[in-house]
Amino acid sequence: MDIKDLASLKLGPLEPVAARLYRYAKRFSIVRDRINAEYAPIMDELRKSAKPYEGEVESHADLPADGRPRAEILDTLRDLERREADRWKDGYVSGAVYHGDPEHIAFLNEAYAITSQTNPLHSDLWPSIAKYEAEIVSMTANMLGARQARPARVCGAVASGGTESILLAMRSYRDWARETKGITSPELLVPTTAHAAFDKAAQYFGIKLVKVPVDSACRADVAATKKAITRNTICIVGSAVSFPHGAIDPIEELSELARKRGIGFHTDACLGGFILPWAEKLGYDVPPFDFRLPGVTSMSADTHKYGYAAKGTSVVLYRGSDLRHYQYYTVADWPGGLYFSPTFAGSRPGALSAACWAAMVSMGENGYLDASRRILETGEKIREGIRAIPQLHVLGDPLWVIAFASHEVNIYSVMDFMTKRRWNLNGLHKPSSVHLAVTLRHTQEGVAERFLDDLRAAVAHALAHPDEEEGMAPVYGMASTVPVQGVVTDLLERYLDVLYETGEDADLLGRDKSSPKANGV
Repeated sequence: MDIKDLASLKLGPLEPVAARLYRYAKRFSIVRDRINAEYAPIMDELRKSAKPYEGEVESHADLPADGRPRAEILDTLRDLERREADRWKDGYVSGAVYHGDPEHIAFLNEAYAITSQTNPLHSDLWPSIAKYEAEIVSMTANMLGARQARPARVCGAVASGGTESILLAMRSYRDWARETKGITSPELLVPTTAHAAFDKAAQYFGIKLVKVPVDSACRADVAATKKAITRNTICIVGSAVSFPHGAIDPIEELSELARKRGIGFHTDACLGGFILPWAEKLGYDVPPFDFRLPGVTSMSADTHKYGYAAKGTSVVLYRGSDLRHYQYYTVADWPGGLYFSPTFAGSRPGALSAACWAAMVSMGENGYLDASRRILETGEKIREGIRAIPQLHVLGDPLWVIAFASHEVNIYSVMDFMTKRRWNLNGLHKPSSVHLAVTLRHTQEGVAERFLDDLRAAVAHALAHPDEEEGMAPVYGMASTVPVQGVVTDLLERYLDVLYETGEDADLLGRDKSSPKANGV
């Protein structure tokens, strides 16, 4: 179990009455003590997962009096890397590491090392980074239909990941709508399967989030979307593909709704942007989703996923520089001089952009075509293998991000069994399900077969032990119950606290979380 499992527990807005009751009850010490007692065994398991090195690897709560020798430090880094690499190298992980070939990693590491001191904030000192980023944006835009969008000019920026790309676009729509339409109570219209980053954007920027249902194929409901549009709607969102189920929303129909009403439309292609264009070229049935559609006004695509760059880069794209200008931050009257930055960060690691550029140029069209072919073929093998297990069914009709559920066994017990077999899968909600995002790691010989063998064994075990609930299965079940979602939120917050613990302050953090002040009293 890791942070991906925990992140999937948060289901969205709490039921108001239950949430208020839960917050009120936590004010009483007797309730807090009971809650802490209930949490204790779960937190012990989470702490073991998050802090496996306690007691065997030196911890530094304070700066050492004298710096440790560099060779020793590097030995520590190499040792911990070796311990953690086997699972993803052998294809046991859903997503997370999308390429993983040692030669590719070494190449990216060398590109990073060459440019490790660069900072795009100082474009006069490192104009090479501006070159790399401009070309990253252009290559991504042209892959996603920019030439067919002319005379409109598709432009964009390099962000730190998909979440920042989405946040940047949503802030731009908010400010655009306020300035050009006078909208002061903005609303963002998203399918229930849209990435959690849209929830985060709504919370950060004071935007009302309106969620619309999806159909039986896990695709956004066009009729429900049309009905939900109001005079305050600033943007409609569709996914290509959605994170939970690998579904492609009806982007053409949704973007036309937006275009006819003068509303922005954002295609979230963070997960699918570097697969779908090549899948189309390979002959797969890929509906239009990019700037070839006149209603699409912005997109996000993650270079650090199936673009095979190092972690920490994504691209946000706009149909026209006017919209991109709402993303920029500029200050002309600061005593420190002129300050301007294209994204949220000021200083940024230019080396990540250099490594991203290197990855894209080294892959080329043929490299992406070949990688996509291998992933899609492996996805088909795994998808059909899951469908052949009588107790399981695949959600929707995915290509390579494959979600599966069951009416006959506890799907979270199946996931726990897979975890014991070293698999790191993503738990999902609404409906209860699990998914595997196929990467190049899974295209290695024998990995798909190993996955299906273990999955069949997991289902058989769940059938033979229907009442067994170990690992995270009880927590997932609890998270699906509306009145106790506040409990799960507390667990998530406490888990985040654990991530920042050192051996010295673990006990202190535990006491702080149960104090009246920590509970908002």
